[in-house]
Amino acid sequence: MIRLSVNLALSVALAAVSPASARTAPAAGAHPSAAHAGAAAVLGAHARPAPKRKLAPVEIGIAAFNDFHGALVNPHQAVLVPNGSGKTGPEGQFQLPAGGAAWFASAVDSVRGKYPNHVTVSAGDLISGSPITSSLFLDEPTVGVMNRLGLDFNAVGNHEFDRGRKELLRMAHGGCEQYTTRKPCALEPYKTPAFPFLAANTITQDGTPLLPPTGTKFFGQGKRRVGIGFIGMTLRGTGDISPPAGVKGLHWADEAETANALAPKLRAQGVDVVALLLHQGGRVRNDPADPNGCEGLYGDIGEILDRLDPSIDLVISGHTHWAYVCDYVGKKPNRDGTPHHFLLTSAGLWGEEVTDIRLLVDPARHRLISARAHNVVVQSAPYQGSKGLVSGSDAFPRFAPRADIAAYVQRYVDAAAQYSSRKAGFIAQAAVKNDGNHGGPLANLIADAQLAATKDAGAQISFMNPFGVRASLIPAPDQSLTFGQIYAVQPFGNTLMTLTMSGAQIKAMLEEGFDATGAEQALSPSEGFAYSYDRSQPIGSRIVSMSFEGKPLDMSARYRVTVADFLANGGDTFFTFTKGTNRTTGPLDLAALEAWLAQNPPRALPEDNRDKDLRPDLSPALAPGTSRTPPPGMHY
Repeated sequence: MIRLSVNLALSVALAAVSPASARTAPAAGAHPSAAHAGAAAVLGAHARPAPKRKLAPVEIGIAAFNDFHGALVNPHQAVLVPNGSGKTGPEGQFQLPAGGAAWFASAVDSVRGKYPNHVTVSAGDLISGSPITSSLFLDEPTVGVMNRLGLDFNAVGNHEFDRGRKELLRMAHGGCEQYTTRKPCALEPYKTPAFPFLAANTITQDGTPLLPPTGTKFFGQGKRRVGIGFIGMTLRGTGDISPPAGVKGLHWADEAETANALAPKLRAQGVDVVALLLHQGGRVRNDPADPNGCEGLYGDIGEILDRLDPSIDLVISGHTHWAYVCDYVGKKPNRDGTPHHFLLTSAGLWGEEVTDIRLLVDPARHRLISARAHNVVVQSAPYQGSKGLVSGSDAFPRFAPRADIAAYVQRYVDAAAQYSSRKAGFIAQAAVKNDGNHGGPLANLIADAQLAATKDAGAQISFMNPFGVRASLIPAPDQSLTFGQIYAVQPFGNTLMTLTMSGAQIKAMLEEGFDATGAEQALSPSEGFAYSYDRSQPIGSRIVSMSFEGKPLDMSARYRVTVADFLANGGDTFFTFTKGTNRTTGPLDLAALEAWLAQNPPRALPEDNRDKDLRPDLSPALAPGTSRTPPPGMHY
């Protein structure tokens, strides 16, 4: 027997809006032999009048993922994996085409098919920051996919709050009330999801969690009955990176303190294993890239992990979009004084990977015996990349798209097509995407658009990462552009973030584009800012000049800087952005670009050279055998 439930003990006010019938049914796709395991144990017990044998361990499988971000359609992105050569850098890795909801569903099925007892979980950012097929419909089709896939629990991430508190509650409970500029239920009624959203540390004005803090799932019967409890939460800094009006009245409690308080409550409900679904993460320095490595783990998650009570058995993380599998040693020892080892995982983003976690549980002593995991790359259809066909490898599993998911997604693909063809802007001439580490006029144009869209937040400077520019803008004979063309340039649905940085921090951030970590990348600035770089100088001293409004940049002055939240959170290895303060959330990057191009007469392309390369002869693009692939763990 499989029993699935959520714990509303800390949120009595939610009882009326969380129907028990939606939370207690077995998960879709549950293996039919799950109940049979308990029956087999009873037969074995009757084989001897006084059995002395120990009960055999019970195996539980977890299919885990994070940061799906409504990626319903194959994103035409690759996961970097070691090629077995033993070499480092690009020569030691190759690309596997990955992602797409239909392929992802098949990969999840393959993981769950190994385990009669299984559970499927998400560590946040399931929705929002989404491509057009999902975001146009307020991510309702993403929830529809997850209902069909058999998701059991989703911990909220910061992006679940992008459209505000009321819209998140609608997503969690169902309904067609309108809380945004887009009308819900455009293609079908939005019903209560078949899985709960967990939000243990999101606290309302009355001191209760906004959504259920925990959930449990039990397997088997009698003496072989075992259970696993999940605590779901987002990072405590969610309020700082969410629209202030949308999250008014909410605050986010400390992650470790919240988890430590809830773990004994779950144990009291009879669970044998406690898992934390935490929308906060780390980064690793695997070289070559390896989604199953844990070399040099670092990041904001560390101080949380170090304060976790040993009663928490494993942590499934997210937020940073990196993939890793770690044997983490917490600073709090076990009760017997031995080190507290626990599993820490993350599965990248966009459904490009799913973590296969195998737990062995002692049903007599009610504790976890062992845990192991590996990230399964969701190898999908080959695609034509900027450097040729990304065909993948038979050395890794190739998944076929699951037919029912593919058909469901296609309904929304077709519905979105009518929006993509509308005329949405104008441009005076073709803006060609640069194939390299320099953004050129198109990236400068985007930076100008971002600056204009965030002036009300005090923005003075904006930066665009060239790797985030995905297509050229080629106007029609009347110089017009369609929404689909504009969307293709910035398809990721990033939210603009304005933050305060010192002149010294801006220099340090620009230096990160030319250090030894990750691929070289010269950020494209908005009008009024210019800099030059010299690769012949030592790392850390390659930015040789910077100016703002015609004057040298003041190293001690404070500036308001706008970038996409991807960069603001340290993406593309620009980690100094994470030190920026007074963060203000702005519009989507796509909305900013569309508004900038909406004027007629057509917008002219910037012609000024804002990021000057003093030594182009040293560019890695010119060196034989070099590759401008993303750094390990990053996806562009």
